[in-house]
Amino acid sequence: MDRDADDEFVRFVNERSRSLLRYGYVLAGDPHTAADLVQEALLRLRTAWARGKGREHPEAYARVTMARLHISWWRRRRGEQLIALVPDRTTWDPGLRRVEDDTGLWSALEVLGRRQRAVIVLRYYEGLDDDEIAEILGITRVTVRSQALRGLRRLRSHLTDDRVAALGVVDNERSNRA
Repeated sequence: MDRDADDEFVRFVNERSRSLLRYGYVLAGDPHTAADLVQEALLRLRTAWARGKGREHPEAYARVTMARLHISWWRRRRGEQLIALVPDRTTWDPGLRRVEDDTGLWSALEVLGRRQRAVIVLRYYEGLDDDEIAEILGITRVTVRSQALRGLRRLRSHLTDDRVAALGVVDNERSNRA
């Protein structure tokens, strides 16, 4: 890799690695897996960068890679369970701290399977549309929609009215029934 491309890559890593770490945490639910996702995605981006790919939209390349890695790892480790409290808190990133200190985000999302959680995170946290999510996860648009629908139904069935109020979630379906 030439010197300019190398400097450009280092600058990208310095500027965007915290954002990628927060994204990885939202995907995986634990800082160690998030760090692994970022590291692997940046290694793959580095290889693509040298070939001229990935330079146009490097953050999108890294995020797609992270989402695909997350799903791939999930397929290999289906029996893994998320824990409510993260035992290690060594980072002081305010964005990551905000996600960690959320009043119930992870305890609410842990009732979902990994694919449903990934679809919900990509749709509502990242603001991606169904086609983009389908491309990232390597599934069809119909599967994205069905996973989102099932995930939201499951979340609603596990959330009490008090819990919904504590989370600050507006549930149109519940408010229409009142």
